[in-house]
Amino acid sequence: MGTNSATASIEAAKLIAKALIPEQKNKRQQLMDIALAEVGKVETPAGSNKTEYGAWYGMDGVAWCAIFVSWVYNRAGYKLPEINKGYPGFHYVPSGHNYYRKTKELTTEPKLGDIVFFEFGKDNLDDHVGLFVKWSDDKKYIYTVEGNTSFDSSGSQSNGGAVAYRKRSINLVSGFASPQFLDL
Repeated sequence: MGTNSATASIEAAKLIAKALIPEQKNKRQQLMDIALAEVGKVETPAGSNKTEYGAWYGMDGVAWCAIFVSWVYNRAGYKLPEINKGYPGFHYVPSGHNYYRKTKELTTEPKLGDIVFFEFGKDNLDDHVGLFVKWSDDKKYIYTVEGNTSFDSSGSQSNGGAVAYRKRSINLVSGFASPQFLDL
């Protein structure tokens, strides 16, 4: 994908995402405003996993999809609990999913800003995480904002180095978490 087409793709994704989000200015919308503003950002240098999100978290240079989710929540003023001891939120995707399973915050009816866990390898181990935007009309797909993924299916889905707006098959989802404090 050329630079111009990547830029056009990013701008189109931002416009589409904004059109898909229902009109509501609440905690969930605040989260998505922050996440959408990050779409198009990439790690520097490429392939390094070095990002402002990792620097904020205190673990730069590591896989950062969960760190991105934690950063978005924190930036919006809704800090996730210390799921990984000593860190704000979580950095290890399976520990996030296990935490929300234990606290009974998993859902089958996600809402804007909820956390989406993915399993790409079919090995029963979560590989990736992002933020839920919306269902497709036929409920076969979801729209998300994700950190450390690629802009399309040609790159790495779980270590692609970019913040991207994505459309994913529901078959890749291993769970949705809806932190209870979002609806208080």
